[in-house]
Amino acid sequence: MRRLLVRVLLGGVLILGAGLPQGYAVSSASLHPASDTPPAAQHVQEQMSQLQAQAADAKSAGDNAWLLVSCALVLMMTGPGLALFYGGLVRKKNVLATMMQSFTLMALVTVLWALFGYSLAFGPGNSFIGGLDFAFLRGVGAAPDADYAATVPAQSFMMFQLMFAIITPALITGAFAERMKFSAMVAFMVLWSIIVYDPMAHMVWGKGGWLNAAAGGAFPTLDFAGGTVVHITSGVSALICALYLGKRLGFPKEPMPPHSVVLSFIGACLLWVGWFGFNAGSALGAGSLATSAFVATHFGAAAAAVGWAGAEWIRNGKPSVLGAMSGCVAGLVAITPASGFVGPMSALVIGLIAGVVCYLMVAKVKAAFGYDDSLDAFGVHGAGGTVGALLTGIFASSAVNAIFKDSQGNAVAVGLLEGHARQMVNQFVGVLIAWALAIVGTLAILKVVDVVIGLRVPDDAEVQGLDLSQHGEEGYNLEA
Repeated sequence: MRRLLVRVLLGGVLILGAGLPQGYAVSSASLHPASDTPPAAQHVQEQMSQLQAQAADAKSAGDNAWLLVSCALVLMMTGPGLALFYGGLVRKKNVLATMMQSFTLMALVTVLWALFGYSLAFGPGNSFIGGLDFAFLRGVGAAPDADYAATVPAQSFMMFQLMFAIITPALITGAFAERMKFSAMVAFMVLWSIIVYDPMAHMVWGKGGWLNAAAGGAFPTLDFAGGTVVHITSGVSALICALYLGKRLGFPKEPMPPHSVVLSFIGACLLWVGWFGFNAGSALGAGSLATSAFVATHFGAAAAAVGWAGAEWIRNGKPSVLGAMSGCVAGLVAITPASGFVGPMSALVIGLIAGVVCYLMVAKVKAAFGYDDSLDAFGVHGAGGTVGALLTGIFASSAVNAIFKDSQGNAVAVGLLEGHARQMVNQFVGVLIAWALAIVGTLAILKVVDVVIGLRVPDDAEVQGLDLSQHGEEGYNLEA
């Protein structure tokens, strides 16, 4: 009888427990709320979440720090780097005017970028140009833009890209040095930034851009840091400017040597250092890709300096300081599109080829055609950018940057040597578009500015020098 009674009581308890709301359990002592996770496990989960958040914050801080340092390095490339490099290559009477052009563009392009330039380059639009969603930097703040850089503030990305927009038109000034009006230069650069630079930047790097390799453009062109966007557009535009304006008075009969190779040497060294921000900063983070781009940049520059100086040594019997500096810059130009896609040995090959090719463009081709590209902007940037863009398609490696993936998310071949022959077609298309946009856009702008303002200074002003005729100042006071 007792056993039967015990069984009935236990059955009643079980039935009562089964009928309680979910989340409650019956014990021999009382009814207690049951937790899904034991308290100790909950504490561990909370700590893990906190650690993950701290790690994400640390990564964001590190990436942002590197990007801001890169901003400063790229700005240093324009002033003082390019200003000194170009300033030393002109005659003494034009040194201030030449340096003033670089300095002016640091201010002028910044204003344009804030008003609408950034929006035209990186705002959502069509495959050719961005819209005005980011005009006046609306919506560009502390929150990251995941379409471009998910771990840094959108403002940091905007500033980094601004430094590219500044130096690109500044490179063109080397072609028309010593003979363009300052007012004409200002008007030309405003229009050029809008008509040539912004569309090219959008096509290669912008949301929905026709050539954007990272976002599945129609012709995905590999351009890590600006081979097409920066160097081909500026170099080809420089050639058009030199041809349109004509030769300097007395060229090529009168000798026009650099007035200070020392200034140019300092500028070239600043360019070399600043270029680490230019290329490695384009990784948009402080990870291994930035390291790879840093290494490729240095190796490419070194090999090109050796290539140019060696070719000059063979041809002239002695290497010049100016030649070694020019070779270094040519290598930096050529490795720019490839820096985030190739390893160290490929960087050496690209640099060596670029150094020799650019030397021949300056020493042979320029002399054969007789155009007056005052500071060899086309021979270094136009030719070097074209060579670099095409060689990128050959040497790009998925082991360095797995930018292309299959439908399952697996890395696939990137460059020709890996078996992706189609990439050479993409590179050719990107190069052709950059050439075409630069030629057509620059010719149209030059014609408009020439009609409205006039491009060249009068002959007497050119003889006097642009320092005095355009700015009323002299670069050197040599009085005792």
